[in-house]
Amino acid sequence: MHNQAAIVDEHHHHDSDATDVFGFWLYILTDCILFGTLFSTFLVLNYPGSPGPILKNYSNLHDILIETFLLLASNFTFCLASLNLYKDKLCKVQLWLVLTFLFGAGFVFMEVSEFIHMAHEGFRWDVSGQISAFFTLVGTHGLHVSFGLLWILVMIIQLPLLKITAITKRRMTYLGLFWNFLDIVWIFVFTIVYLMGAM
Repeated sequence: MHNQAAIVDEHHHHDSDATDVFGFWLYILTDCILFGTLFSTFLVLNYPGSPGPILKNYSNLHDILIETFLLLASNFTFCLASLNLYKDKLCKVQLWLVLTFLFGAGFVFMEVSEFIHMAHEGFRWDVSGQISAFFTLVGTHGLHVSFGLLWILVMIIQLPLLKITAITKRRMTYLGLFWNFLDIVWIFVFTIVYLMGAM
């Protein structure tokens, strides 16, 4: 009887894991569709010779490059946190997660500062469809990064309490995939929105 209960419990745990994995990848898929739609809208509204203010006159490519390096650095430090997680080195995981949070927070701070500066210069979301598409695309990415930072903060608090277990490892894996996804999206934003816009 005890063995049968153990088998049922293990089967339920396996089903729960499979549901988690499916749910997470379904979420990533919907995010891909969301960003694909936002990129398409941005490209359609920002055709060559479109009327209205031009992004390159208001954006600072040097600052955007610093933002990019901050986000890429946060991805690198998160990878180091994940490596130490599987070596059961809790203190090092905490350290790398804190650095990841700081790099990510620096990215969001610079992006918000950029938006405020643009608005003061007259490059506001309500001026034209092109500008609205820009703020919606870049702002949606920034919002995702902010939620990612909240998730990282939760992990920083949870890890000392729950210790390194199969559950915390799975949560860190999902967080890592989400954080990598945001980096990939930003590379497209940097290339399509800023680099192509600067040409």
